[in-house]
Amino acid sequence: MAPLHKALSTHFATRDGQVDIYEGTVDDEWLIRKIPNGGYVLGLVVQACVERQASTAHPDPIHVTSHFLQATSVAPFQVHIRVLKTSRQFTNLIANLVQDAQTRITTHLIFSNLHGQPSLGLSPTSPFARRHPLHIHPARAIPTRMPLWNLPSSPDRTTSTTVGGGGLVWGAWMQLLDADAKITPAALSFIADTFINLPALLPPEERQGIVPRETWFPTMTMSLEYKNHPNPSPNTHHATRTVGIFSSGTFWGAPSGRHDVYVEIWTAPAELGSGSGSGGVLDEKWRDGQVCLATSTQMALCLPANVNAKGKKEKGDAKL
Repeated sequence: MAPLHKALSTHFATRDGQVDIYEGTVDDEWLIRKIPNGGYVLGLVVQACVERQASTAHPDPIHVTSHFLQATSVAPFQVHIRVLKTSRQFTNLIANLVQDAQTRITTHLIFSNLHGQPSLGLSPTSPFARRHPLHIHPARAIPTRMPLWNLPSSPDRTTSTTVGGGGLVWGAWMQLLDADAKITPAALSFIADTFINLPALLPPEERQGIVPRETWFPTMTMSLEYKNHPNPSPNTHHATRTVGIFSSGTFWGAPSGRHDVYVEIWTAPAELGSGSGSGGVLDEKWRDGQVCLATSTQMALCLPANVNAKGKKEKGDAKL
């Protein structure tokens, strides 16, 4: 499999009036069955826009909203980028991923500058701040099947007297294995699309006939909000190739098994397999130095896997 940073490569091709055109080829290994992963192809759009903005006053993406109109394929693509507005603090872009003269993904992106900005916001140690949602330090992490709070017997299950609550959650540490890999804005787009979908987290008796291995979960819409720059300088507080992922989902229904997903991506205090903390006592305050890199929301569907396996290009079918 091609390393992620190579699979996410684009290059400037030409300028057509007010539109900058970048080109590349969708890698043939970053697929879900026969269809490219949705977060991966959205990452190609993000990468092209990052390259376009690199020499401007606003080099960093802070928000991306995308609509998946048709499935992409393993083939050359173009990203058509147009500036909607530039102000002192923000640049708004429209970027479309095009294959075979058809727009497959349309996006609206907001760029700014995440470097040298005043340090506003809650301190990580504030009682009002969101804390790192993973329980286990990556040096101690081991594979597990399902968080205990997803079990039917969990005290988090709702009753007739419950106000709010419900839903399912999932979390994991993820490490990019290539030694030259970096956590980039484009990589975060792919990482944000590596969760387990809500119907697959349900116990079999609650799935209403859905069999995860026989089901495809294509994305209809996906948004990303970048909270912090994804490349903190190497230090003892942040790993360079490992991140924590936390996802949750609450609603599932018509049409086509539509369901919601919320994802957070956090820095990690150590690389997986690094041996950090081995044989000693880990600092129990390791969460204090970690920050949220990005959040993502998504609307996905449930479709028969054979739709994906045939490579059928139906409206909205473009993801897991």
